[in-house]
Parts: sequence; C-alpha cells; structure tokens
Amino acid sequence: MSPIAALVRRHDRARFQTALFAPAAKREALFALYAFNYEIARVRESVREPMLGQIRLQWWREAIDAAYGEAAPRKHEVVEAVTAAVRGGGLSRAHFDRLIDARERDLDPDPPPTLAALEDYAEGSSAPLILLALEVLEAANPAAREAGRHIGIAYALSGILRALPHMAQTGRSWLPADVAMGLDIETIVGRRDVMVLREAVATVAAAAAKHLVAARERHADVSGRAIPALLPARIAATTLRRLERARFDPFDAAIARGDPLQPWRLAATVLLRRF
Repeated sequence: MSPIAALVRRHDRARFQTALFAPAAKREALFALYAFNYEIARVRESVREPMLGQIRLQWWREAIDAAYGEAAPRKHEVVEAVTAAVRGGGLSRAHFDRLIDARERDLDPDPPPTLAALEDYAEGSSAPLILLALEVLEAANPAAREAGRHIGIAYALSGILRALPHMAQTGRSWLPADVAMGLDIETIVGRRDVMVLREAVATVAAAAAKHLVAARERHADVSGRAIPALLPARIAATTLRRLERARFDPFDAAIARGDPLQPWRLAATVLLRRF
C-alpha cells in the first residue's frame, strides 16, 4: 500500500473503501484527491487563529497552481501525489479552487445563517471532490456530474449531523440559525430542549434526503464506471437511516458508531450498479 493510500485509510476510511471499487489503475489518483481533501479539511482544527488557517489554505492554493504549471512540485507527499494526478488526468482546476475556497468558511466561528447557506457550503466542500473523482474515472457525463453534485451535498450534510456532538464540544455548531430555533452551544452540549434539537436535525436530514433522491433520479443515464465516485450516496443514506431510527437524536450512540457492514453495503451497491 502506498503512503498516500495509507494516509487516506487512516484518516478517511469511508472514501478509502469507495476507492477500492475503482479500477486498480485509477486508485492512486483517487487516493491523491482524498488525501488532498483531508489536508484542507483539517486546517480549521490545526490552527488557533483564522489568519493562520488562511495562510495554510493559501499554501495549498499555490501548490495547486504549481501542479498546473511545469515546475517541480513541493516536497510534500500529498502535493506530489496530487500533482501527478493533475498532470496525468487532465483534472479541472476549478474544482480544486472551489474546495479550497469552501474551507475558508470553516474558519468562521458562527453557524450559517440559513439552511440554503449550509447547503451551499456542503456543495462547495464536497461536490467538487466527487466531480474530480468522476474525471479520474473518465465518467463525468452531464448526468453523472449532476448526480455527483447532489450526492456531495447529501454526504456533507449527513456528515455534519453525525459530527454535531463533537463540534458542539469544541464550541461550534453547524445548525443553521433559521433551523436551530435559538439553540445555543450550551443547550446542545447539555442536551436541553432535546425536542427542538431533534427537529432541527430532522430538517437538515430531510434536505440531505432530497438531494439523494435527486441524484438517484439520474441513475439511468450514469455509466457504471462512475459508481465508485458516487458511493458516498450509500454512506450518507446509512447515516440518515440511523438518524431516523434514533428519532433524530444526534447524541444517540448508534450515530457515531462505525458501520461494520459498510464494505459489504458498498460491494452490493457496485454489483447492482446503483448508488
């Protein structure tokens, strides 16, 4: 296993598992994309001041800029891997730029003002990664791109809900102000007004479910080659199903627990050529 694959397996096991269903010749490029995503996603947790986060994101912008040039890449294993993927696969620069731009929102301590704003963040921070994966797999037709956009939003929203208890412990909430109904961090951490919290979570979960439905409406026009890039749909669906069973209590132990059957669920999804 390459160092980049090992990094993804250690820090983003879900996407690591999805990449295993891609053709062997495509996996290293996918691992490079997912490792890059891990690096920019962790910027917020690795700095104490927003300005330092901005500096790190700018460093990644410059690394991507260099990848599309002719200079040798910086001596960084993820940069080198992404540069190889870019130069070997003709990947769209705009998708990288949007992923980095979306991570600037992580540096803002305030929750998004509206559900629409949260969906916009979910799209920017997740959908371009799926679109890049589709390009690696040479399966980025219009239907696959539109399905990937919706799946990216659903996957990000379900992930935010799953991480809600952890984020609240660090003093942050991603529940939109127009959905949270006045809930503050202390209320969420203390699990007071639980019904209000559950209603807010249910609203965001319903938005994620609508995006999954929209993605699956395009199934007939999506090539089988695209399925490994679209497998996050299956993972999001499992999270949403668990939330529903827990009556949308994000603190229910089943929500944070890993899914031991996930590899088998993904395999079944691939065999059925669905997402």
